[in-house]
Amino acid sequence: MNKVLIIGAGGVGNVVAHKCAMVPEVFGEITLASRTVSKCEAIAADVKMRTGREIATAQVDADNVAETAELIRRTGARLLINVALPYQDLTLMEACLEAGCDYLDTANYEPKDVAKFEYSWQWNLQERFLSAGRSALLGSGFDPGVTNVFTAWALKHHFDEIHTLDIIDVNGGNHGHAFATNFNPEINIREVTAECRHWENGTFVETSPMSLHQSFTCPEEVGTYEIYRMYHEELESLVKHIPTLRRAQFWMSFSPNYLKHLEVLQNVGMTRIDPVIYQGQEIIPLQFLKAVLPNPGDLGERTKGRTCIGNVITGVKDGQPKAVYIYNICDHEKCFEEVGSQAISYTTGVPAMIGAKQMLEGSWRKDGVWNMEQHDPDAFMADLNAHGLPWTCVELTPDQAAAFQVA
Repeated sequence: MNKVLIIGAGGVGNVVAHKCAMVPEVFGEITLASRTVSKCEAIAADVKMRTGREIATAQVDADNVAETAELIRRTGARLLINVALPYQDLTLMEACLEAGCDYLDTANYEPKDVAKFEYSWQWNLQERFLSAGRSALLGSGFDPGVTNVFTAWALKHHFDEIHTLDIIDVNGGNHGHAFATNFNPEINIREVTAECRHWENGTFVETSPMSLHQSFTCPEEVGTYEIYRMYHEELESLVKHIPTLRRAQFWMSFSPNYLKHLEVLQNVGMTRIDPVIYQGQEIIPLQFLKAVLPNPGDLGERTKGRTCIGNVITGVKDGQPKAVYIYNICDHEKCFEEVGSQAISYTTGVPAMIGAKQMLEGSWRKDGVWNMEQHDPDAFMADLNAHGLPWTCVELTPDQAAAFQVA
């Protein structure tokens, strides 16, 4: 019986717990742990109500390697599913090495005191995971995650070479708040205010945050949205593992309302990550802002609309130009009905479960530290269709490809 330990009891942790419980033939004993055990207990009660399955709960400080390693040993977990904060990736990987457990996360490591997320710290653990006979899967969310698998699947089935990649993430949902983030506010705001980087002719080119934008019309009447170019972590691994890429870009939709609020917050210093002294106490403005903004985990009940996330890919096949668009559309209200979370959490949590399933079943388990596109994509793509994230691939004519090429 496969035993798994899920660390993190936010919106994504809620989805992962529910979706793992729905696949009992793969996920046997499930333990959900967090710093705040009451959050785990609330999720466990909902899992029991919706699926009939009991899952265990535990308290853990994910910043404490020894404490986490002891929890791994106590639960007998074969796999740790990390849906905590990116700051905790390295300590959780260290705990897995200490306790003899495989590892999976949904976002790459980011230091607390520097708004810089990259894979180098985790890639540097490759030899140690190899020597320990342990396996680590990095970035098994949607973007990164599914978008990496979309690219690998396209290369396997549609292209001899991929030349351009545009990842386009549109959230057409409306939660009714004046301003809120769809996932952890601290991580979200650090991400969208970082310098933009895109891949062009063999190097990363840096530009001002969200300085390039344009309109994009989603398929299936999701709507037309303004999308902004920004840096996202899957670009770093994709350009490393797909050497024929000449250009790779990431785009995300933002409303004028969101951008105006963000501009004001930046102007008054509320997005700072360096400490300030307030009434004799040291505080981080962005962490204080997180405390007063709506909790993303509470948005599901009031969010309506759909997400549309996918890849526009061009390249050559049999010497001829070719272009495809691979995408998923996800409905916020249907996600909430199924697992009690909105689509942003759902589209991250379902791929985390699927990545864990691939590892536990053996097809994606190999010693070392790996990114999503380094595995065979076919079983993962099939599981997306089977577990709530069906995808569509359409071939584009040259004219259609030109319309989709958002650069």
